[in-house]
Amino acid sequence: MSRQLITFQIGEQVLGVDIMAIREIRAWSPATPLPNVPPHVRGVVNLRGVVLPVLDLSHRLGWGMTDPSSRHVIIVVRIGEQLQGLIVDAVNDIVTIPADGMQALPDIGETPAANFLEGLATIDERLILVLALDRLVDTALPLADAA
Repeated sequence: MSRQLITFQIGEQVLGVDIMAIREIRAWSPATPLPNVPPHVRGVVNLRGVVLPVLDLSHRLGWGMTDPSSRHVIIVVRIGEQLQGLIVDAVNDIVTIPADGMQALPDIGETPAANFLEGLATIDERLILVLALDRLVDTALPLADAA
């Protein structure tokens, strides 16, 4: 069965996440920092009365801290029963991956990013890194309940 992904940019890298996990895409708004959280948790934002944790996806993947600006966006995703915001550089488009279109990651050693990727997909000569959302969050963190 084919899958649809929303693709987005972090630097020059194109990543994708299953479209069924996306709840909304919103413009960047500064997050309120929280004490005693991992460095990839940039803080929380108010999403229509729900406190939404915001993750710096670039930092979580081991690619360096994001310096958010008005050009950045927050992708709100459902991970399990929780909502999370992911800071990304830009949202690209929706692509369809055929059932046999996903490839396993090559053995790239112990890189932080490899822990959070489900696999690779090639669409129109573009290589898309497909995120495994359930691996992104620290289960010990308090998360926003999905509405």
